[in-house]
Amino acid sequence: MIHFEERGRVGLITINRPERRNALNGELCAQLAQALDASHGLRAVVVTGAGSAFCAGADLVTRFADGDPEHGGGDTFRPGFEVALDAIEAHPSPVIAAINGPAMGAGMQLAVACDLRVAALGARLAIPGGKLGILLSNKNIWRLAALVGHGAARDFLLAGRTVTAEEAEHIGLVSRVSDDAVGAALALAGEIAASAPLTVQGHKRGLNLCLQVTALGTDAIRELIALETAAFASRDLQEGMAAFAEKRTPEFEGR
Repeated sequence: MIHFEERGRVGLITINRPERRNALNGELCAQLAQALDASHGLRAVVVTGAGSAFCAGADLVTRFADGDPEHGGGDTFRPGFEVALDAIEAHPSPVIAAINGPAMGAGMQLAVACDLRVAALGARLAIPGGKLGILLSNKNIWRLAALVGHGAARDFLLAGRTVTAEEAEHIGLVSRVSDDAVGAALALAGEIAASAPLTVQGHKRGLNLCLQVTALGTDAIRELIALETAAFASRDLQEGMAAFAEKRTPEFEGR
C-alpha cells in the first residue's frame, strides 16, 4: 500500500490506497516508517497520495476494530501513526509533502510533520477532530501551533476550519501552490538535492533543535496525555464513530 521509488538522489513515497482516498491504518503507517528508513541515504524525499486525494485521514472503519474505545483501548492506529510522524521528523534530509488533493485529519497532521508542503490548486486541508470526538496527541498539537501560530491553530482545532490551498499558503501552512503538486514538489526536492547535503541536514537538525527549546514541559505533556486518554474513553467518541458510520450529525453530551 506504500510505493517507494528512487529518482536519483530523491525519493518518492506514494500512499497507494486510492479506493479509500489513502486513509491510513496501522499497517500503512508501519510501511510509511519503513520507506522513510530506507530513504536515509537520499538527499530529499517527497510524500504524496495516489489518485485524487493526499490522505483522507485515519481509516475510521478499522481504527478501533480490535478493542473497546469506551474503556480506553483498542486504537489500532495512533501508535503506528506517531512512529511514522516521528520518522519524518528524525529523517536526516528534508521531507516534502506533495498535497495533491484533500488532506483531512491525520492527512493534514502528516503534512504538518513534513519539512515543506506543496499544495495542488483545489486541495483542501482540515482537522475535523471535534466533529468526531478525537483529540490530537500533544506532539501534533504542538507541531501545528509551531508551524502556523496559535491563532490559526485554534481556528483549526477549536472551530474546525477548512482551508483551500491558497488560504493555506497565506497562513504559512504550505509554502507553495501549484497545478501539479507532485511535479513541483519533485522539482523542489531536486533543488534541495543539488545543495550541499551536510548544510541542508545541519539546518534541518538545527531548526528541530530550536523547536525543542519551546517544546512542552513534562507536566504539560502529562496533562495532555490525561486529556487524550479521557477523550478516547468517552461516550462522545463512540457517538462520533457511530455518527460517522451512519452518515448523520453526532449528538455529543460532553461525557
